[in-house]
Amino acid sequence: MTTTLPPPAEAASAPEPFDPKGFVATLPMRPGVYRMFAADGELIYVGKARQLKQRVGSYFRADLMAPKVVAMVRQIARIEVTVTRSDTEALLLEYNLIKQHRPHYNVLLKDDKTFPYLRLSAHGFPRMTFYRGVRRAPDRFFGPYPSTWAVRETVTQLQKLFRLRTCEDTYFAHRSRPCLQHQIQRCTAPCVGLISQADYARDVESAVSVLEGRNDDVARDLGTRMETAAEALEFERAAQLRDQLAALRKLQEQQIITSTTDTDCDAVALAEANGEYCVGLLFIRGGRSLGTTTFFPRTGVAEPEEVLSAFLAQYYLEREAPPEILVPMALEEAEALEETLSQRAGRKVKLHRAQRGLKAKWLEVTRENAEQALKMKLTHRAGVAGQLAALGVALGLPAPPRRIECFDISHTGGEATVASCVVFGPEGPSKTEYRRFNIEGVEPGDDYGAMRQALERRFRRIKAGESPIPDVLLIDGGKGQLAQAEEVLAALGVEVPAVVGVAKGADRRVGQERLFRLGEEFADLLPPDSPALHVVQRVRDEAHRFAITGHRRSRAKARQGSVLDDVPGLGPTRRRALLKQFGGLKGVQLAGLEDLSAVQGIGPHLAQVIYDHLHAGA
Repeated sequence: MTTTLPPPAEAASAPEPFDPKGFVATLPMRPGVYRMFAADGELIYVGKARQLKQRVGSYFRADLMAPKVVAMVRQIARIEVTVTRSDTEALLLEYNLIKQHRPHYNVLLKDDKTFPYLRLSAHGFPRMTFYRGVRRAPDRFFGPYPSTWAVRETVTQLQKLFRLRTCEDTYFAHRSRPCLQHQIQRCTAPCVGLISQADYARDVESAVSVLEGRNDDVARDLGTRMETAAEALEFERAAQLRDQLAALRKLQEQQIITSTTDTDCDAVALAEANGEYCVGLLFIRGGRSLGTTTFFPRTGVAEPEEVLSAFLAQYYLEREAPPEILVPMALEEAEALEETLSQRAGRKVKLHRAQRGLKAKWLEVTRENAEQALKMKLTHRAGVAGQLAALGVALGLPAPPRRIECFDISHTGGEATVASCVVFGPEGPSKTEYRRFNIEGVEPGDDYGAMRQALERRFRRIKAGESPIPDVLLIDGGKGQLAQAEEVLAALGVEVPAVVGVAKGADRRVGQERLFRLGEEFADLLPPDSPALHVVQRVRDEAHRFAITGHRRSRAKARQGSVLDDVPGLGPTRRRALLKQFGGLKGVQLAGLEDLSAVQGIGPHLAQVIYDHLHAGA
């Protein structure tokens, strides 16, 4: 049970300035959460405390405050507190409030990463594949891995070692002869019976042992099997096992920081430069390093310990924590974090400050990667800042643009028209703000009408306050497309500082782009080495890529489903059953009447309708 203490009456009735000394005197020496508000009512900071009176009072001791804390304290108009029963309850409440309100001065983790896993399917001959999403039994999952590349590289290595299949179940079920994967020694072809289910299951368990870090057990088993095959004069089989053993030993040599125990842990390290932080995260599963990833949290009034504590809470309260988390420094709230994460995981979770041995080495590797990532980010930002400054000068803006939006249209002869909107800022592309628009109700091939519809839909939302107005609006096209933008902005009453049409030059070569402005005939060509032109090209190319990717997806979807969509009596459930049974539309078209009627839910009558529809005019 929590108890919320309202602000003092004089603060609620308003004109009186906030009295920190009087407020702190009313606070209890109990755990809880405090919320700091500015004069306009904005929540600017959320914190937790073991002892509210002591913690909140520390903000008003001038001799102990850093300059950035002073800047925050000057904005405080009132403080509200919630008393909790324990440190753990305070930690959870703080986490929920930060997640809900995202206060300006809190450490905020841009938590949009979902990490992939390696999956072994629940099948008589399990399939090994990349997977991202909710993990459900009875499939088996291994990870998380820091990147798609890391999963695919592991799959490739295990294919070479144990030749497990990676094909779709529908493809597997309809093979009549081995595929290319078998021919290049990446699969044992269980689809056509070239390996028994028992032998395949043994290969699967060997792969699982490698994934769980039990390489030595696998090596001993392979050695024993090799000797047994040689004694039985099965020299070809012995040679295969010999090659497997050699490949396994080569894999072990590549794992230079592998533990001899089945350790599952994460190493978390911190790098700081120019007031910015980077958090590095190394995944260790089964004693094997799966690689590192990095995060760049937004920091307010934070010191290194607070940044690390905030990261641990925000990251692991969203995910399953491993049994051990390695950290580079002692944390004041380690005990509350351990208790909270243990409750969430249903088992013991320990924060360990590793100072020697292999675990210290893992932390060192993680810190080095975080430092390198932060250095690269700052270098990239400096380059982007220079390009934006040059663009601001070229367009006559009073300051470098902080937000650029670019629109492009993609279609094939008017089919599946898609418009894209990409957003760039001081950090480069802001992919979470990208948008696509499926264009409907315009004549096929009418690029002007498509551009107009996309701009109207986007800027209605901008006018409603759902998104900020861009400093620069780029339109992929010439005067015609630019005229559509002018009309839309005028009709909606939205003013954009700079609206530019980007048209390809006479030879359609990079560096010959013409830049058209509203109210101007055209701008002079920027030199090919101009930083301003480089950023325009980059944004325009990204808008083109994003549009054509969406168009191809929509076109493929329309082409795959269009024939079956028109079959009378064939609903979406039966359509899915057909496509799954025959591995796609082509398989359905090649199927006979008996094959079609054997599909669950189809029957002889509907099978005849489907067959006649697919072969009309043949």
